[in-house]
Amino acid sequence: MSAHRAGTIAVVGRPNVGKSTLVNALVGAKVSIVAPRAQTTRHRLMGIATFPEGQLMLVDTPGIHARQPKAMNRYMNRVARGSVEGVDAAALVVEAGRWLDDDTLAYDALREAKVPVVLVINKVDKIADKTKLFPFIAEITNGREFAAVHPVSALKSKGTPALVKDLLSLVPESEAHYPEDEITDRSQRFLAGELVREQLMLRLGEELPYSATVEIEKFEVDGALLRIAAVIWVERDSQKAIVIGKGGERLKAISTGARIGMEELFGSKVFLQTWVRVREGWADDEAALGRFGYD
Repeated sequence: MSAHRAGTIAVVGRPNVGKSTLVNALVGAKVSIVAPRAQTTRHRLMGIATFPEGQLMLVDTPGIHARQPKAMNRYMNRVARGSVEGVDAAALVVEAGRWLDDDTLAYDALREAKVPVVLVINKVDKIADKTKLFPFIAEITNGREFAAVHPVSALKSKGTPALVKDLLSLVPESEAHYPEDEITDRSQRFLAGELVREQLMLRLGEELPYSATVEIEKFEVDGALLRIAAVIWVERDSQKAIVIGKGGERLKAISTGARIGMEELFGSKVFLQTWVRVREGWADDEAALGRFGYD
């Protein structure tokens, strides 16, 4: 019988390649929010995936990207690069059929960290002719060093068992670091804010979600009920009107979607109140970022 293993894996890549979807798939539960937009993930978050053979602490990171127009972008790059420090190995997630300059940026950051890197080629379910993957793999691995290469579909959990096996081989022999029923190192309060922000990413136009953040003002346990109060911060009054929507309909939809997500994740009934407030230029204000938990 092989020894039990446990260790930390940084999940790294450019924005929108499916890092959070992969973490959720391996954990077997939704710990990272997911939206079809780049830079949905803003914080470092650890998903805890427990298997009979071992335990993987998966560090989900913001996408590494060259363009840094605001303090928020610089913060996300710092978080992504800092999350590689002290890990046992890393998974570089790329999109099947596409290698961009930011993929090279992410690879170079991992080589500087001097950790073993597993290449995870995600979204292979979108490639109808799988034979096209072979020249793509040959091209992107030429001159680059990887401990293993795994084509997967994180969305459909295809190819993940073999990936788990190779990731476990790269972490040390150890007892589990966390009980098997723990799935993340983040608090319910933090996750509540993320679930509200996920609804903003899903329901608003192209630019507005990046000008919005969420602050949880109240998180109280009232018997079997969770009472949660959330403030959605935006940068301009015009954005506030968009978030609220005609007759408050959009804010109501955002709140309902977030509440349903909270009840599924927390296993409790939730009473959620939401407000929208304005703080001009918060995304390019280091002090505001600190207040809103970006530190």
